[in-house]
Amino acid sequence: MNSPTGENRPAADRGRLLVVEDDRDTADMLAELFTMEGYHVEVALDGHRGLHLGLSRQHEVMVIDRMLPGIDGLDLVKRLRRVGVATRVLILTALGELEERVAGLDSGADDYLVKPFEVDELLARVRALQRRDLSAAEVLPLGAGQLDLRLREVRLADGGQVGLSLREFNLLHTLAEAPRQVHDRAELRKRVFPDTSAESIVDTYVYYLRRKLGRDVVRTVHGRGYQMGAL
Repeated sequence: MNSPTGENRPAADRGRLLVVEDDRDTADMLAELFTMEGYHVEVALDGHRGLHLGLSRQHEVMVIDRMLPGIDGLDLVKRLRRVGVATRVLILTALGELEERVAGLDSGADDYLVKPFEVDELLARVRALQRRDLSAAEVLPLGAGQLDLRLREVRLADGGQVGLSLREFNLLHTLAEAPRQVHDRAELRKRVFPDTSAESIVDTYVYYLRRKLGRDVVRTVHGRGYQMGAL
């Protein structure tokens, strides 16, 4: 594996990336590599931990080894897809036969790279997956409706549209990006309303969203915070 070119350049913030790899040396190398590229990297050393992180956190891309303890890499991808996790997945493995590559893609993975690999190619493939994900993400599901990211409005199942203010949109977008995650109020205030320290700002905008879209659109998880509901 060759070193990436231009490694001294300042890294951009490329978002969160999950590495699921049971070989600690390889996992550490990948974590360092992607961190240098500007990703916030999480590492799982087995399939069970990978499944937990894949279900509980939002990631731009997942890089998953094929041969994992606990849950095999392909089974891990299938389980994530089965519950609606659409994050782009790159399978990284030593198994390079045609039937193995086909099995990897059929499991729900978006790309398949065989070890040993060139570092520049790995980085390029991850960037390509991230671009593909961003270009496809024009709407997010909201139960029976959709959140239109370009028009900043909610499309209802009956064909109607509901416009949102910028802050309403940002709050709903944050919840809809990670619909299984419970967000505490402090996290939401920091991420969605960084310009104010008002303790009640999140509750106020949850109220506004419910008034426009119905009480079920945002779910209260008592003692923990808020979670995406459904229209």
